[in-house]
Amino acid sequence: MSAQSFGPNATRDVRTLVLVLHGDSDGDVPAAFADATHAIADAIPNARAVALLRPGYRDAAGNSSPGMRGGIGGDSYTAERIAAVADTIVQWRARYPRARTILVGQSGGAAMAAALTGIRPGLVDGVVLAGCPCMLPEWRKYRARQGHGSFATPVASFDPLMTVGGVAPATRVALLVGSNDTDTPQRFSRAYAEALALRGIATDYRVLPGRGHDLLGSPDLIDAVRRMSAVPVTAPQQNAKVMP
Repeated sequence: MSAQSFGPNATRDVRTLVLVLHGDSDGDVPAAFADATHAIADAIPNARAVALLRPGYRDAAGNSSPGMRGGIGGDSYTAERIAAVADTIVQWRARYPRARTILVGQSGGAAMAAALTGIRPGLVDGVVLAGCPCMLPEWRKYRARQGHGSFATPVASFDPLMTVGGVAPATRVALLVGSNDTDTPQRFSRAYAEALALRGIATDYRVLPGRGHDLLGSPDLIDAVRRMSAVPVTAPQQNAKVMP
């Protein structure tokens, strides 16, 4: 998979590896995606931040990732596409074996990140999900009722909520959702957060007052990554927290 990366490059200098997944679109990823990833690298000491292009997408710099993109109706989180992302993460982890690895996803990228965390337990140390459609069937029905016809077609994508049982006990998870998010309202994140908390997974769920759907470049998301990067992951955590 193609990527743009920012921050220190030498293995000895990288303490946190942040891999960022964009949301679903018609295939073109705006320059703001790389800008937001760059901002994470600038804000967190000793962090290498990587803007990963999901399969079939292209960015404003002319880069593209191989594979089939899938549509925008929630059909992009399939086994093949998740495997491509996971294999890329393995390669980045091999470059920085001493670094804590945090996976960040926005919208459809959050759904993919959440499903990957359950399907490939232990591949990442933490995950930050922003505006996540983490109850995929229910979210697709909601979008179809809003008049988006492509969401009514059956898909083979993983439902993140159904992968919770595979999440490694030591994983830390943060979920952010805007109170004014009409694309992925907070209930689709909250149920996933509650399922994690019931398993004893360290979970931080936050509803951001007055915010909408796109949180990727927000200070709140950067703060969530910063908090996660500052906590060593050495043993299973039992202090799950789901905030209203």
